[in-house]
Amino acid sequence: MTIASYDITVIGGGIIGTATAMRLSTNHPDLKIGVIEKEKAIAAHQTGNNSGVIHSGIYYEPGSLKAQNCVTGVGLLKEFCDQHDIDYELCGKVIVATSETQLPRLDELFRRGQANGVPGLEMIDSARLAEIEPHVAGIKALYSPNTGIIDYSRVTRAYLNELEKHGGKLHLGTQLKGIEQRTDLTTLLTNQGEITTRYLINCGGLYSDVIARMMGLNVDLRIIPFRGEYFTLQPEARRLVNGLIYPVPDPRYPFLGPHFTRTIHGAVEAGPNAVLALAREGYKKTKVSPRETAWTLGYGGFWRMARKHWKTGVQEVRRSISKRSFTKALQILIPKILEQDLQTGGAGVRAQAVDSTGRILDDFRIVEGKSSIHVLNAPSPGATASLAISADIASRARQSFMLQE
Repeated sequence: MTIASYDITVIGGGIIGTATAMRLSTNHPDLKIGVIEKEKAIAAHQTGNNSGVIHSGIYYEPGSLKAQNCVTGVGLLKEFCDQHDIDYELCGKVIVATSETQLPRLDELFRRGQANGVPGLEMIDSARLAEIEPHVAGIKALYSPNTGIIDYSRVTRAYLNELEKHGGKLHLGTQLKGIEQRTDLTTLLTNQGEITTRYLINCGGLYSDVIARMMGLNVDLRIIPFRGEYFTLQPEARRLVNGLIYPVPDPRYPFLGPHFTRTIHGAVEAGPNAVLALAREGYKKTKVSPRETAWTLGYGGFWRMARKHWKTGVQEVRRSISKRSFTKALQILIPKILEQDLQTGGAGVRAQAVDSTGRILDDFRIVEGKSSIHVLNAPSPGATASLAISADIASRARQSFMLQE
């Protein structure tokens, strides 16, 4: 039974999927735009479980898609939020060097931030750091006063409202089961019935590679799920954190290391770690999908990655198992943090693309197929950059699908 027919269907009701659908409905009001989401609510996965940071564009290699889309996306996001009365706070961020060996990496981040046009970025000494974050131990830091915090679930709901104003439609509780392709039409087989569409945009996050393969694309990557586990600070310990406090990251990994994040709702989160999840939606240690675990373990790229980075993996698992180990990692930044200051918080799962050589893909990856566009790697700063990414996808769709504005 056919339940709907669209010109363009977006798979995935996260922040990038809804931003893309909103953008397309605005640019092409004559087209029927639909979004399908398997959960009963939008923003149920990466969007709703991230740290809520508005990134400024410091970390990313100049010229990369991350750098281009993040810096542009920050301005677009703030403008959208101002227009739609969505709260955000530019609380500022410090990236802290705690040893002399980290200083070259800190200098490189400063270079990248300047090359990317990050406004207000400043290299500060320990005295200035103590003024901004009095409880942090560091010998030098990068200070980004325009880094902020926000509720990305609320942003996603606002994107959806705009989409619906322009005639777009969201299908919740609609899980994709299969795809049938014909000459000029694609049929999406779902648990609710069939949806036909001329064009498809895949923003499926944790399942984006599976969807691409359903469309017949031979993509040299696989999504490996990494769970990031957080603690939250007890109310009496929140005074130790004024804004956002990050370590100098290891350049070999796209993960930023355990850090402190003040949220727009007044809490303070500490973390995350990064451990292999045994299910693509493995938010809990006890969540295991034998089929999805076998899919990961049967991938040669996973084992090549594991051989390169097993020592780091062991450290991450240790912090996952031991609250004491997690606390010690946090005390490098804030020595006054005690184990009893931490209470178990939430967790997110990062959809990390890994190629067949074992390389952890750091940049965004968007590929085009026949009558389709696939967002295959869009981790942080994907939420910050959502409006810029949606503009990129809309531009690709206009050319690839030969759309008229």
